[in-house]
Amino acid sequence: MTDLAGGDAELIAASLEEPERFAALFDRHAPAIHQYVARRLGRDAADDVTAETFLTAFRIRARFDPTRAGVRPWLYGIAAKQIGRHRRQEVKALKLLARTGHDPVADSWTDSADDRLVAEAAAGSLAGALARLSAGDRHVLLLFAWADLGYQEIAEALGIPVGTVRSRLNRARRKLRTQAGAPGGSLIEARIHEGDPA
Repeated sequence: MTDLAGGDAELIAASLEEPERFAALFDRHAPAIHQYVARRLGRDAADDVTAETFLTAFRIRARFDPTRAGVRPWLYGIAAKQIGRHRRQEVKALKLLARTGHDPVADSWTDSADDRLVAEAAAGSLAGALARLSAGDRHVLLLFAWADLGYQEIAEALGIPVGTVRSRLNRARRKLRTQAGAPGGSLIEARIHEGDPA
C-alpha cells in the first residue's frame, strides 16, 4: 500500500509551516498503527504507543526523507521502536494468548463457526511460538503478516537491509513451523503466507 492520494509526504512538509496539517496524517494512519500495536501489546498499551508514535513522528517530521518508499514504513518504524520499549508486555500478552487461545483484537480469520474454532485452537499455539521468537524476527514477521508491509517497506521501517528482512522472515517461518506443532501447522502456514510476494 502506498501513501494516499493527497500526498502524505506533502502533508509532512506543509506541517512544518502549519503544524495543524499533521492531523490529517494522524487521521489517515492512526487506526492501522493502533490495530497493529493492539495486536502486539494489547488494547491497553495500544492507545499510549499509538500516541507516542505520532508524537515522535510530529517531533522529528523535519527529518522525514520524502524520497523514502512512503510514510507508512516510517510510521511503522517509529511504532516498532515504541513497541520495543514495551516488549515485556508483548511477550506476556502472547503467553496469555497461548494459554487461552483467544485473540480479542484480531478479526476472525474465517466466517464459519467450525473454522473459527480451529483458528482459535491454532492461535494459542501460534502465540506461544511468536513469544519465543527473537524481537528482530518477531518485528519482521508481524510487520509482514499484521501490518501488511512489503519487504522493502519493512526494511525501511526497521532500518535494515532487504536481505536481512528476507532472512529473518524465513527464520521466523521455520521456527513457527517447528514450535507451533502439527495441529495448527497448515493454518499457520496459510496465515503467514497470505499475500507473500516471494
